[in-house]
Amino acid sequence: MSDSFLETERLILRRFRQADRDNLVELDSDPEVMRYLNGGLPTPRAVVESDILPRFLRYDAGCGGCFAAIEKVRGAFIGWFSLYAADGDGTFRLGYRLRRSAWGKGYATEGARALIRTGFVDLGMRRVEADTYEYNVASRRVMEKVGMSLVRSYRPTAEEIAAGGTFVSAGEVWDGDEVVYALDRVAWEQREKWEQRAAT
Repeated sequence: MSDSFLETERLILRRFRQADRDNLVELDSDPEVMRYLNGGLPTPRAVVESDILPRFLRYDAGCGGCFAAIEKVRGAFIGWFSLYAADGDGTFRLGYRLRRSAWGKGYATEGARALIRTGFVDLGMRRVEADTYEYNVASRRVMEKVGMSLVRSYRPTAEEIAAGGTFVSAGEVWDGDEVVYALDRVAWEQREKWEQRAAT
């Protein structure tokens, strides 16, 4: 049985495998990738092996999940995307983390857009939310490109940062606000209709 969850023009989003541990360690070892997540700290291999990868493997694709992003042309791991139910009222959480070599090529927008569509069409999603560090302009731009709007900001605790799959050393809180973006089903449907009309 294939572990592919969905495909876009340039990406395959597939379920994580045990063999992906080195991909995750490498991804989280780049201080630029981690810059707006925890200030640039690398995630220890032990944390990837004991916490992050097992969490990614446990996700149920029927309710969303976390998926390895594979570039079709080269077959290379370029990061991950996630979409999972946040509560019982149809609200889902969107996330993504890509290697620096994949930045600026539209992959984040492409993968996020495909997952959002899957959530609304196939998973019964009513609303999707995503957050990022306030100064992460590139990530905020992705959220805006897929139709999400800024709804609030807050100062996260170390526990909240760690719950999102990001390593934070003991007692350390990444100093800065998180900004939350959201898109509901009605706004997404209106945007889809507008884009379809514009394409004809």
